[in-house]
Amino acid sequence: MFNRLDLIASLAAGLLLAGAPARAQEKLPVVASFSVLGDFVKEVGGDRVSVSTLVGPNGDAHVYSPTPADAKSMAAAKLIVVNGLKFEGWMTRLIKSSGAKATIATATTGITPLKADDDHDNAGHGHDHDVDPHAWQSVANAKIYVANIRGALSAADPAGKPVFEANAGAYLAKLDAVEGEIKAAVARIPADRRKAITSHDAFGYFIKAYGIAFIAPQGVSTEAEASAKDVARIIRQMKAERIPAVFLENVTNPRLIEQIARETGARVGGRLFSDALSDASGPAGTYIAMMKHNISQIEKALGAGPV
Repeated sequence: MFNRLDLIASLAAGLLLAGAPARAQEKLPVVASFSVLGDFVKEVGGDRVSVSTLVGPNGDAHVYSPTPADAKSMAAAKLIVVNGLKFEGWMTRLIKSSGAKATIATATTGITPLKADDDHDNAGHGHDHDVDPHAWQSVANAKIYVANIRGALSAADPAGKPVFEANAGAYLAKLDAVEGEIKAAVARIPADRRKAITSHDAFGYFIKAYGIAFIAPQGVSTEAEASAKDVARIIRQMKAERIPAVFLENVTNPRLIEQIARETGARVGGRLFSDALSDASGPAGTYIAMMKHNISQIEKALGAGPV
């Protein structure tokens, strides 16, 4: 038979079990606009956050159409993390339609944006943005993203600040190591082969940071199709400069790049991850994995012998 102490212990155990789901729900609900930001938030937030990502793996945020589920996630969030720099053109409408009351944190705060028409040698064809939003393609900028996210999480959950600071510190050290790997790989590529073709202008910050010249027939957004004139210009430039490789992107239709490869005889150097991570089973399931995959593909294609 149960005595009084047994009954109290049994009731206490039941209360603890009943409370377990409630504690799980106490995680800070955060919405990240796209997969790269989602990864940053998970790295910094750890077990104290529950992250919903709107534009998921291999998704194109330039042309994304929000869903009713997105509005529901926004309404429940305490913090919404966006890239800014006009990357999420649909975000203002989504915030309004969802009735979201969350704090909005812009991860690119403090980053000096590149002008869309000036970020590399591909200036001159029509862009529909005045700034390049792809700032995460520089690891130095990624570290600013992480610092901004650390600050936003700490403001939203002050009790978690020591955890966020520790997680961010450990992650920033990993980013330093990755940047060293990228610079070492670029140094191994002959200087006259550090140029390639990609689908759209997603790598301006990578160009500025690491010295690989990417040329693209599309602008910084995938919304606008490349014109026949742009494609013809790229093909002439490839032949004149003996550009050794073209790269597919995970968020764009491969048809255009495959056409350019056929007409120039250039090597298709593989698939780069530009505006989105892969799914967890792919080669770029995290930001660090993405940057390692990309530089591996670039070195493999450009570091070979003469064209």
